[in-house]
Amino acid sequence: MTTSEPRTVVISGASAGVGRAAARAFAARGDRVALLARGSAGLDAALAEAREAGVRAMAVTVDLADPDAVERAAESVERALGPIDVWVNAALASVFAPFMEISPADFRRVTEVSYLGYVYATRAALRRMLPRDRGCVVQVGSAIAYRGIPLQSAYSGAKHALQGWHEALRCELLHQRTAVRCTMVQLPAVNTPQFDWVRSRLPRQARPVAPVYQPEPIARAILYAADHPGRREYRVGASTVATLLANAVAPGLLDRYLARTGWDSQQTDRPRDLDDPDNLWTPQDATVDHGAHGRFDPEAHAHAPQAWADRHRVPLAAAALLTGAVLAAGLRRRQD
Repeated sequence: MTTSEPRTVVISGASAGVGRAAARAFAARGDRVALLARGSAGLDAALAEAREAGVRAMAVTVDLADPDAVERAAESVERALGPIDVWVNAALASVFAPFMEISPADFRRVTEVSYLGYVYATRAALRRMLPRDRGCVVQVGSAIAYRGIPLQSAYSGAKHALQGWHEALRCELLHQRTAVRCTMVQLPAVNTPQFDWVRSRLPRQARPVAPVYQPEPIARAILYAADHPGRREYRVGASTVATLLANAVAPGLLDRYLARTGWDSQQTDRPRDLDDPDNLWTPQDATVDHGAHGRFDPEAHAHAPQAWADRHRVPLAAAALLTGAVLAAGLRRRQD
């Protein structure tokens, strides 16, 4: 699906974090971008960045949990920028707390944004893409889609649901023999502002589980996935691959490991301010732009070599086989 022609790209969660970095990446290469999020200040800043890159862009303030609002947003994008070619779902809502300390309303809200919001957005995208027989949807997932972790039960459930639904949808699209595709990018821990505004019941400040990556290598992986949506999923970060392998081989052992380490690894040493606002119900970038990065720049990795290897796994495997064959042939000659 790689093309040199500019495309119309919709990005949800575009005002901050991974969505913001993805918006910059698509705009930098000349694509038209439509930016969807709740926070008007973050959206205005993201829109200014896109226009500074010299591309046509628009911003739409929308709550992804409202299917009617999402449908109206898609309609306005096509009126302003033309047919949607790529839709990237990167919105996020979560609660950091033991399960029994999460209210039913908060649990439902996380599910509506981090799972059903993706469903509603994909439905709006496919309603337009399928009749044209072209386009792709990129779902921003997580290693948590395969391996739930303590203190994030609502988000773990949403990402597991997203994974199962994505697989079902992908099968349906293949059955229909349409050229429209959906793919998923599974992420490691990322340095985004969410850890400063996520709803938390923890005694100390929330943090991503190390190792932590910057949003930029994630954005590059999303852009690549949008250009090559034939793969069912892409995995970013060696920690993502290691987590998925460990969960496939010894899930019970991983349960016990996370039971011991999952609390401290998701909190800093600093106490949480009980009066800190959060973005679960109200955006925290409505009046202040927080950008793409969080407060973990000193430890965050700017590159993800594993993601490059994942994208090139076929030629790398062929090279490894060829190298092995050459070495084996050399060994046989020495033995003869």
